[in-house]
Amino acid sequence: MAVDRNALKKWEKVRQFALGMPGAAEEFPWGETVAKVNKKVFVFLGSDDGSHPLGVTVKLKDEAAHAHALTCPGAEPAGYGLGKSGWVSIPLEPRGAPAAELLCDWVEESYRTIAPKRLTAELDGR
Repeated sequence: MAVDRNALKKWEKVRQFALGMPGAAEEFPWGETVAKVNKKVFVFLGSDDGSHPLGVTVKLKDEAAHAHALTCPGAEPAGYGLGKSGWVSIPLEPRGAPAAELLCDWVEESYRTIAPKRLTAELDGR
């Protein structure tokens, strides 16, 4: 499967943004890329090797953001029961997929939901 270049650019921007969060670390469980804080995943980035369509999965507690994310083309509650806790999977390749800036906003919200207060305070101090 060929990787969509525009989607790959978005994916890389979101990945770099996530890894720039205080205390963020990149790991590769289950053969996919994730960003963690305090040993907990705050964004699933999938794989950029073309084996699956590019997308991100974030935890959105804010009802408006959650509802907005679900209106994106192909977006759906995350699998494995994570959708019940507010996780949303958003594909990056379809026409009308969200811009990198909006995705980064959602990554930040997901980070704030998962990260300890001292790290969110550090983020606020930037």
